[in-house]
Amino acid sequence: MHMKTASKTLALFLSAICLLLMTGNPVSLRAQSSGGSDENFAMSISLTSDQFFGFAPMAAGTYKLGNTVDLSFYGIFWSGGTGGGWGNWTEFGVGVNFRATDILAINPQIGIVNGSLLSSGAVGKGVLGDGLVPNLTINLQSPTLEGQIYAGYYLPLRDLAPATSTTLSYLHYWVNSGIKLGKFFSFGAHYEHLINTGGSNVEKSEDVYQWLGPYVQFIEKSGKMYLRFAGGTDFTKDNDSFFKMTVGYNF
Repeated sequence: MHMKTASKTLALFLSAICLLLMTGNPVSLRAQSSGGSDENFAMSISLTSDQFFGFAPMAAGTYKLGNTVDLSFYGIFWSGGTGGGWGNWTEFGVGVNFRATDILAINPQIGIVNGSLLSSGAVGKGVLGDGLVPNLTINLQSPTLEGQIYAGYYLPLRDLAPATSTTLSYLHYWVNSGIKLGKFFSFGAHYEHLINTGGSNVEKSEDVYQWLGPYVQFIEKSGKMYLRFAGGTDFTKDNDSFFKMTVGYNF
């Protein structure tokens, strides 16, 4: 994607967000302006570690705009497995969360990443506007079932790659689903796939990892804190297995 096209996409999405803000519930937008807690605001923090991305803390939140619509926002502190190896890769995004039913939410968002992975193949210093990330998350939560579908496409916003390097783009997606055994424990299966889809000096797409396996999750009785561990077989030629662990807190 050329930088001009990506910039137009970002501008159109932000315009839609502004329109929703202006047409949303004006009372909720002014709620608790005189002080005190705001029941329209929700926030979560999670700490995840896996073999490819390394340690990747994430913060995500929503602000209620109406009976079925929220403004959503998130930030990911990608480490790239080696700290500053990708130019201190950092992702920030906004979107809209549609509460389709009592148990199903659909959340399209668009993010911007800053660093060096997409614009120069992790060569050189990190830059603001390394890439653009349109993404979609679908969450399922009921008293007995849980599940999530995520897909994000990482596109370079600029070409800063020298002759010995390349721009890069990635498709990252996963699907998981599980059963809740009371309020304390749940288990299920997780499938995840990361694909290097191309670049200015990349001849064909290539799987980075593709794995399938079980997960187990322990949940604090109020539902605010949880710990999840997942692992399984990696089907790519260079890896035997994959594992990831997440601890999170919902405010």
